Amino acid sequence: IKKGANPHVHHSSTRLPGPVWAGQQSFRVPRFQRHGRAGRRGRRDHSGPHRQSLSFKVDGEAILIVTAGDAKVDNAKFKAAFHTKAKMLTPDEVTEMIGHAIGGVCPFGIKEGVKVYLDESMKRFDSVFPAAGSSNSAIELTCDQLEQVTQNCQGWGDFCKGWA
Repeated sequence: IKKGANPHVHHSSTRLPGPVWAGQQSFRVPRFQRHGRAGRRGRRDHSGPHRQSLSFKVDGEAILIVTAGDAKVDNAKFKAAFHTKAKMLTPDEVTEMIGHAIGGVCPFGIKEGVKVYLDESMKRFDSVFPAAGSSNSAIELTCDQLEQVTQNCQGWGDFCKGWA
């Protein structure tokens, strides 16, 4: 580790393709930091610019909703937007229908035809940290960059509640 470098961020030599990724590196996240900082009694702190990709089944097809880490999908908003009750994919369905295992689901490098929606809860941050295909990798992006690289992006919407 270089002098002054954060010992908890392990940079990868892999550069991601495309104009948005030019000069950016993905990085590995240590196991204890993957899902937020452990707080009192082992509770996790999901506040901050971390994001989550939640996978649902709508009309037999997989969709992703990318939200801030502290946001929860609001069932009424989901039903209003998709005209069906929110039903999350099982872990096996996530891998099969999305193309990434749980923990590494991101809105790029996914299977063809998966529609991706970005939630307004992320827009309060200057940058966000989506996973980069595995449970211990991430990349820092602005919300504009995230929208540009999101595969089959359907745009921004208000799907969540409970965020600050």
